[in-house]
Amino acid sequence: MSQRDTLVHLFAGGCGGTVGAILTCPLEVVKTRLQSSSITLYISEVQLSTVNGASVARVAPPGPLHCLKAIYFAAYSTAKEKLNGVLEPDSTQVHMVSAGMAGFTAITATNPIWLIKTRLQLDARNRGERRMNAFECVRRVYQMDGLRGFYRGMSASYAGISETVIHFVIYESIKRKLLESKAHASMDEEDESVKDASDFVGMMLAAATSKTCATSLAYPHEVIRTRLREEGSKYRSFFQTLLTVPREEGYRALYRGLTTHLVRQIPNTAIMMCTYEVVVYLLGR
Repeated sequence: MSQRDTLVHLFAGGCGGTVGAILTCPLEVVKTRLQSSSITLYISEVQLSTVNGASVARVAPPGPLHCLKAIYFAAYSTAKEKLNGVLEPDSTQVHMVSAGMAGFTAITATNPIWLIKTRLQLDARNRGERRMNAFECVRRVYQMDGLRGFYRGMSASYAGISETVIHFVIYESIKRKLLESKAHASMDEEDESVKDASDFVGMMLAAATSKTCATSLAYPHEVIRTRLREEGSKYRSFFQTLLTVPREEGYRALYRGLTTHLVRQIPNTAIMMCTYEVVVYLLGR
C-alpha cells in the first residue's frame, strides 16, 4: 500500500467517523450514563437531569475527537493489504486478523482520550455550577491515579476487539456477496468497478446488519469499560467487574443501555461505513 493509499484511508475514516457522529451524537451521553453505576436519569427537553437535581451537561456537538476513528480505518486497510499477500486474499482469516490488529492499535493509541470523554459525560453538577472542562479532568485524573489512570478500562476495550472482529467479518462477507451478485447480474466486466447509489445503500445495510450482530454479542464489555472509567469507582479490573456487576445488580445490568446503544450505533455505523466507502471510491478513481 502506497503512502497515498494510506492517507486516503485516513481521510476517509476521519470523514466517516465525523459524519456518523454528527448525525447520531445526542444518544451518546444517554448511553454512557445508562451504563454507569450511580446515576438515574430522565429526559427533559434537551437536558438530562438526575433525580436529585444535579444536572447533566447538554450534548455537545462532536469535535476532532471523532476523527480519531481514521486511525482504525488506516490500520485496518494497511493490515488487510499486507495479509492478503500472506494468507488467502480477502478470506475470513484476513478480515479477522486485520480487524484485531486495527482494534489493538486504535485502542492503545486513543484510550486516554476516550477516558477523558467518558469522565466528562459522567460529570454531574448541581444546577448553576460550572462544568469541569477537559484540562481540569486531565489534571484530576493525573493527581488521583498518575499516568496509569489514563489507561483505566483498556482491558475492557481489548475484550471489545471481539466485537470489532465479528463486525468486520460479517460486513466484509455481506459486501463480497453483494459484489458477486452485481458481477453476475452484469456480464460487462468494464462496468464492474463502477458503483452507483444502490451499491452504497447495500453497504449501509451490510454495516447495520453486521454491527447489530456484533454489538448484541459483545455488549457487556461496554458496561464494564464505563464502570472501570468512573471516578472513584470500586471496580479495579475486567474480571473483577465482570463478576461484581451481576452479583450485585443481576445479569441484566451487563446489558444496561443496550437499546440506546443500538439506536445510536446502527445508523452511526451505517453512515460511517458508507461515507468511508464513498470517499475511498471517489479518491481512488
